[in-house]
Amino acid sequence: MSIRRSAKSRRVMAAVSLAAALALAAVGCGTDDGGGKTNGADSSPSSTPSKPSEEDEGAKQEDTAAGDNVDANVKLAQVNGRDGLILVVNEVKRDSGGFITVSGVIKNESDTISSGSQWSGSESTIVARNPNSVAGATLVDKVGKKRYYILRDTDGRCLCTTGLAAISAGGSVSVFMQFPAPPATSTEVDFTLPTFATASLKISG
Repeated sequence: MSIRRSAKSRRVMAAVSLAAALALAAVGCGTDDGGGKTNGADSSPSSTPSKPSEEDEGAKQEDTAAGDNVDANVKLAQVNGRDGLILVVNEVKRDSGGFITVSGVIKNESDTISSGSQWSGSESTIVARNPNSVAGATLVDKVGKKRYYILRDTDGRCLCTTGLAAISAGGSVSVFMQFPAPPATSTEVDFTLPTFATASLKISG
């Protein structure tokens, strides 16, 4: 009888020890999960808020990235617009990605404030998606006899300067616009921005 009781006691002790070990392991796992979330190791809870943050950052950079290395002292063309506005084109660059970037400055040489909403064009969808932008600009390849419109992403947002505020008297604002590139054989295009005269521009790059 003593032998049976001893064996039974050992089984009970083993079961208790196993339960205690499992409980400690469960507590340890819970601590690791909590620490992982705090340190950003668990991407599940953080992926939802971080995604729009990255997209917003990209949208903010979109207006400035294309004009970072433009030489403001270079003047490829200067055209007059309405009410004392002047457009100076500083660069027309062909990029390896198959597009052309036009960079320049709009100056207000009048004595009144000028609205930033007059260059979005007349296409209602584009105007709605790109308020106060230069989305209405176009390029014309006279050799290929083809007109090019500003590039847009899948959501209809233009690859151009957006969110233009009113330009104060004597003020100016830098702008850029990206278009599909015409064939390499075309080295000159006609550029038009609403309210401004057309300018013939030579392509570099």
